[in-house]
Amino acid sequence: MTAFDPEKFEDKYVHYMDELQAAYKNAYQHFHGRYDSTLLKAIDRRVLDESEPLYQGDGEFRVELPENPRERAGDLPVDDETFDAVLDEFVERIELELRRIFGFEED
Repeated sequence: MTAFDPEKFEDKYVHYMDELQAAYKNAYQHFHGRYDSTLLKAIDRRVLDESEPLYQGDGEFRVELPENPRERAGDLPVDDETFDAVLDEFVERIELELRRIFGFEED
């Protein structure tokens, strides 16, 4: 668990880069083997790479996605509904990992 400072999170890529990378990696690993690897890689590398984790206050985080995530992901072997469901679940998992890493939620 890392000591969290909301003011430092405003400059998160300087102060919390390791923790951010861990949250995204942990979320990816959580879904590895549960979903098609092509889908997971596309979401991870083409959508989430451009996302912005934000601290909302009261121990809550939100991941802001770039515009047109489905288009960014490219041609995939899933329909839009499946893509959206997996992306939503992935984002929720990242937010959970951020809360866990920063000590707002127990494992």
